[in-house]
Amino acid sequence: MKKYIAIIAICIAAVSCNKALDLTPTDQVSSKTMWETTHNAEYSVNHLYSYIWGYNSSPTAMGLTEALTDEMKYTSYNYNSMAYIPSEFSYGGSTLTAGYVDVYLGMWGSLYVAIRETNEAISYLKAYGQMSDEDKTRLEGELRFLRGYFYFELIKRYKKVILYDEDLTAITKDIAVSTEEKGWDMVQADLDFAAANLPAAEAANGRIDKGMAYGMLSRAMLYAKRWTAVIAAADKVKELGYSLEPNYADGWGKSLAAGNREAILQYTFDLGTGITHSFNFFYTPGGDYAIEDSKGGAYGVPTQDLVESYELAIGGFPSWNAWHGSTANEPPYDQLEPRFAATILYNGAPWKGRTIEPYVGGTDGWATWKTDKEPKGKTVTGYYLRKNVDESYNVNTSGSSQPFTFLRYAEVLLNKAEACYRTDDLAGANAAVRAIRTRVGLPYADKSGDALWKAIVQERKVELAFEGLRYWDLRRWEVAAKPYPEGLSAYRQHGLKIEKEGDHFRYTYVTIDDKDRSFPERLYILPMPESELRSNALVDQYDEWK
Repeated sequence: MKKYIAIIAICIAAVSCNKALDLTPTDQVSSKTMWETTHNAEYSVNHLYSYIWGYNSSPTAMGLTEALTDEMKYTSYNYNSMAYIPSEFSYGGSTLTAGYVDVYLGMWGSLYVAIRETNEAISYLKAYGQMSDEDKTRLEGELRFLRGYFYFELIKRYKKVILYDEDLTAITKDIAVSTEEKGWDMVQADLDFAAANLPAAEAANGRIDKGMAYGMLSRAMLYAKRWTAVIAAADKVKELGYSLEPNYADGWGKSLAAGNREAILQYTFDLGTGITHSFNFFYTPGGDYAIEDSKGGAYGVPTQDLVESYELAIGGFPSWNAWHGSTANEPPYDQLEPRFAATILYNGAPWKGRTIEPYVGGTDGWATWKTDKEPKGKTVTGYYLRKNVDESYNVNTSGSSQPFTFLRYAEVLLNKAEACYRTDDLAGANAAVRAIRTRVGLPYADKSGDALWKAIVQERKVELAFEGLRYWDLRRWEVAAKPYPEGLSAYRQHGLKIEKEGDHFRYTYVTIDDKDRSFPERLYILPMPESELRSNALVDQYDEWK
């Protein structure tokens, strides 16, 4: 070893007699080079954009959070993610140890990777950026939007977290958690900066823009319980020209390129360039695959409990008592408000030039949960997911290309409704709820007190179904531990087993859970991972998990 060190030293000495040794790596680009120009810096920021898609498309290691609520059931009884594990998690009890929860619901490590990379990016931009002041400020706005978003995701899970900014010299092995308020201060400051310094969508060329910042501010400040900030941000979104699409399904399914004025933060994809996702493989009706003699689809399906959350098109709820046993009566699917058919595929629903057949022996088929351990595309509830599933999707295609909308104006309106309710602005709250219901033709009369709050909760559940928000709503309201239907405890999920009898069908109410579901109160905060506890002398496990 000493021989090689000596040779290297001689070489360095020889070069130093003539000119300085160029230590720039030839197989990688330096941070200085990456952050000097606008063109290069944008490439660096683009990498960080991918984290937003990741946290929304895979919000937990076990699957979509809808399966932790009354919205969805994963069909397989195999002990895997997107199978039995979400059900097991929902049963609570002694299974939910700190380690188990960290593995399947925690995101401490991955979020801090994203935060570290973003802080490095801000630091390098300030140190090496040679672009115009306008571009430099815009790029800092994008990065601070990202950091604000990542810390929002962290604080909504853990409440008291470790705060780092772009001062890389302040990084240390041992550092204590902040208060929750200081965490929200940082999120608000970052999103405020982004909102003030980013261009509107029309001038952003598909990059992070002002509307995204204000929209995310309305969401984050709802969790922070900073009601006036929620209202102010929502009003700014409206000023920027966002509005409800006339057709409910267009609000989340129509692309920005097609003129969607409701979508605020949307990811787009392209089959031609191979930029795709796999949502259709997991949630397309199983019959689509059966027709092609292929395997896939229906990993998760909507529940009867969610179906019963939809009102009649004329307003008011139908009675489902006749279907809580066994009956040949046809469910009132065609009488329900428009958001039902836009969200859920049911027996007889039109789909790809055919009708959905979720019955025993049907093209889509029925599987008895638990007994049929691997349903292989068959439903265990009598339903399939419609929302966010591409009706034009060919099951022989390697990927999916429909856009995904992660933030839209309807949510911003409901954020404002809640904030107005909390500040006793009953007129503002009622106006926002009315706008949501008017779009789908539902009547509405002004409300106050508990009736108004129930209306807001109802609209968030139905309007935003399968948009990844319900689990976190019930958790932040701290009602998840209460009995169903207010919370997520002391109930079981249900479906309708459908059997064809001549020209009619028999519908039988079935339970699709092993045991009652239970949300323990300690889940209002997630446990700090063991890796952080071992490596950081200044942190301790949260009291709820000791």
